[in-house]
Amino acid sequence: MEKEHLIFGIRAIIEAIQSGAAVDKVFIQKEISGELMKDLMKVMKRANINFSYVPVEKLNRLTPNNHQGAVASISPIGFIELEHLVDSTLASGKAPLFLILDQISDARNFGAIIRTAECTGVNGIIVQKSGSAPVNGDTVKTSAGAVFNVPICKVEHIKDALFYLQGSGIKTVAATEKTDQNIYDIDLKEGIALIMGSEERGINPSVLKIVDEKAKLPMFGTIGSLNVSVACGAFLYEAVRQRS
Repeated sequence: MEKEHLIFGIRAIIEAIQSGAAVDKVFIQKEISGELMKDLMKVMKRANINFSYVPVEKLNRLTPNNHQGAVASISPIGFIELEHLVDSTLASGKAPLFLILDQISDARNFGAIIRTAECTGVNGIIVQKSGSAPVNGDTVKTSAGAVFNVPICKVEHIKDALFYLQGSGIKTVAATEKTDQNIYDIDLKEGIALIMGSEERGINPSVLKIVDEKAKLPMFGTIGSLNVSVACGAFLYEAVRQRS
């Protein structure tokens, strides 16, 4: 995490959140207390800021400065609202291609996916506020700068985003091995939103229940799955092939 994308100190973080800074995530030292920390917790909850409790060693690695038990990462980009993303894309008259990442947690995987998304003409990427990888220095570097070209929006819950997309006439397609249908058998020429699951758990079962289609990639080796960024590229380029 690059130092210019960090804020340390409880009061500084509170002021950053209240000023509207794009605070991506706050790391809080375990078992720390005090009135100022209580104030920070209240401000974070009001602003719906993602935070996690970590050992003090983690904070010391992030910054050598007096962090007071709190370090925040600041996103180098701004985020777009889901409604604006969908409306503006539909207004273009072209079949939308959205990408939904269900709690992809590795920043490098996130960056690689953003890079591929930019190359394949994805109109926007949708992630959940909690549990998703931050947009930090690793993300920017791995994306080769594509993170500045692809609109990204954060939502409270993936399921709510799916309902909104479906209500807007966009077909939702889940990339999962829990199906007999190959991606090559699905029509991707119409407006679609492709859902990719997390590195360890895949797509949440509650999300799988409400998608329109499920699809998998054919696997011929002894290993049962691909890295999520590689799999994402295969799915996206099938959409490109069908639309060409």
